Amino acid sequence: MSDRFDELLTTTLKNYVSTQLEDNIFDDMPLLYWMDKRGDGRKETQDGGESIIVPLMYGKNSTAKSYSGYDILDTTPQEGIGNATYAWKQYAASITIDRLSERKNSGKHQIINLLQAKVKQAEMSLRDEMSEDLFGDGTGNESKDVLGLSAIVDSTPATGTVGGIDAASYPWWRNYQTAGTKTSTNYDNLMSKMRTAYNTVSKGKEHPDFIITTQTVYEGYEGLLTTDINYNVAMTDTKLADVGFENYKFKGARIVFDSDCTASAMYILNSKYLKLYVDTQTDFITTDFVRPANQDAKTAQILWMGQLCCSNRSRHAVITAIT
Repeated sequence: MSDRFDELLTTTLKNYVSTQLEDNIFDDMPLLYWMDKRGDGRKETQDGGESIIVPLMYGKNSTAKSYSGYDILDTTPQEGIGNATYAWKQYAASITIDRLSERKNSGKHQIINLLQAKVKQAEMSLRDEMSEDLFGDGTGNESKDVLGLSAIVDSTPATGTVGGIDAASYPWWRNYQTAGTKTSTNYDNLMSKMRTAYNTVSKGKEHPDFIITTQTVYEGYEGLLTTDINYNVAMTDTKLADVGFENYKFKGARIVFDSDCTASAMYILNSKYLKLYVDTQTDFITTDFVRPANQDAKTAQILWMGQLCCSNRSRHAVITAIT
């Protein structure tokens, strides 16, 4: 009987996680949904490794120039190419069922219902933890948290180390930052700050494509649309709307809000230079149920291993102190 229930529990848990857990978590996290679900290659798997190595190009090749006939061509060795190094981060949630609860719910369908309730609890807890950490600086929980936007798109761009590169020493490894403090009326500077930030981090055909902020700032932007700009349906992203995300568009970028976003901040991002790396063997996997030697219970874990990485910080902007 015990073996049968162990197999039932393990099979049910793995089937649920593999078909629903990742979608449910990412669907409630606009930033990761944008990177993971639009099919634009923003998520990449990597098969282990000591760390995640992201190639960078930060300088021009000075030998590129015109020449004529027998001119001597410049063969000077070039710099301007390097790597950013990111550490793996891990997340886990445990699901434990004690024997008393198991016996009280001994019917097959009762066991499955009990397990699904516990999975939902673990799922919601993982979602809350990861969503909050994505806006942090990676130093929480003794620096075990995933790297977040507060570090990658820093409010003080000339300080801090990201990917092993010190922004104080390398100006090309800095994001753009500006303040959105009002002059006289609420959000009277927001639109102009957004234009400047958007244009500053654009290059040629490359533009920011995703803007995320707080609900308060989002509603401030929404108020500007209703009073100053002719709002129309083309200013929304229907794909984001279809999965439940309220959104507008600013130029070519989608704007959404997130309850975990840093207060009074707006992040203007180019998803070409943000990538979610996930270990091939640890993408919301589940372990088998194991019974500890000193407890009348059994436990399994849901495991995730990955990191949010940036390959060009200068292509992102943050507007702070928005009022």
